[in-house]
Amino acid sequence: MVKLSVIVPFYNVQQYAPDTLRSLKANAREDFEFILVDDCSRDGTPEILARAERELPGAVHVRHEQNGGLATARNTGIDRARGEYLTFLDGDDWLAPGYFAQLVAAMEELGCDFVRTDHVQCTGRSRQVHRVPVGRRGVVMNPREAILPADRSTSVDYAYAWAGVYHRRLVDKGLLHFTHGLRTAEDRPWIWKLHREAESFAAVSLLGVFYRRGVASSLTQIGDVRQLDFIRAFDQVVAETAQDPQADELLPKAVRTYCAIISHHLGSIERFEPAVARKLKSMSAAALRRMPQDVLDDALDSMDIQRASKLRRLRRRPAPAGAAA
Repeated sequence: MVKLSVIVPFYNVQQYAPDTLRSLKANAREDFEFILVDDCSRDGTPEILARAERELPGAVHVRHEQNGGLATARNTGIDRARGEYLTFLDGDDWLAPGYFAQLVAAMEELGCDFVRTDHVQCTGRSRQVHRVPVGRRGVVMNPREAILPADRSTSVDYAYAWAGVYHRRLVDKGLLHFTHGLRTAEDRPWIWKLHREAESFAAVSLLGVFYRRGVASSLTQIGDVRQLDFIRAFDQVVAETAQDPQADELLPKAVRTYCAIISHHLGSIERFEPAVARKLKSMSAAALRRMPQDVLDDALDSMDIQRASKLRRLRRRPAPAGAAA
């Protein structure tokens, strides 16, 4: 039986894919499989992956005939995965040798639904360790209890899918798939769903994923309309959390986080194309009006004056036709 399935989407990353694949080879084991999903790349990535299928032990090459985005590519990999455990990697990131063996060992020792790990963020030559915002390490916990408090960074704010490993039973329960078609913030509804509905998780002090920031082709660096999918993603977080039995406790966290993300994008609005910047403002205003207004008022009262004032002005902005997400 396959012990671990590693799902790796690739899209136009010919410059970085060789490093990613070399690091996978340094993690290969006879009971590991690597599902390489080419999301309809238009550069030299398909040829690199075709060669990897021949040379990388356990490699399975899958190609999309149409670009679907990261969420859809990950779902393709989940559907093809045969492993007892599943994990993810992005096609421009890389791993420390032997990392996956350590990850599986941690999962088997703890026996929980999912395990979260730290990672190294790489920007140019700079390296910075980012920790899971969970104080207790190597202890099985209820993931629902790691959502709060609302005014601090918690486990749902550390949304990186590749920073951890997940038991197959989460697939069987319908908890591991991503919202189809989301182009950005696809990890946000996903991480919230895991924490609301999975039964157990743990955080471990294991470093092995190297996350490459500042890649020119990365969606986080591109100010086009795809960036606005964060609104659809957070609308889903708020709507699903509102249906939770503990909605009164959890909604303040969801709404406050949504407001912080809107404020973040407005603070760097100059990177967006002019038409997209206008759409960002109108869609954000509509999103603020869709939130539970009493919860939103409390969230704004808890924020700093500058951000809160900007969001209050935005909420009062007239809504043109077609401004909904």
